[in-house]
Amino acid sequence: MIEVALLVTLKARAGKEKEVAEFLRSARSIVEQEEGTRAWFALQFDESTFGVFDVFPDDEARQTHLSGGVGQALAAQGAELFSVEPNIQNLDVLAFKLPGESV
Repeated sequence: MIEVALLVTLKARAGKEKEVAEFLRSARSIVEQEEGTRAWFALQFDESTFGVFDVFPDDEARQTHLSGGVGQALAAQGAELFSVEPNIQNLDVLAFKLPGESV
């Protein structure tokens, strides 16, 4: 079951777009180790705007993810890579479709 999600919007510093894209690609290996993260997507909206959308079974799993490896890496590299603080939105999931899961 999936009940909650995160939508994180990231704005790359000028000239750091490729580094942000690579950072997000490399984060996949960290997220794969998180049992509570049911689905995770790294996104690029335009040349300098990136995002992450992920879903969780409950708020405990969401909070574990936020304090986990990707969150720590964002905090460590954020000032270098991003022009503004990440915009983190907590969302409730109303319905979903994932392989092997049902509402």
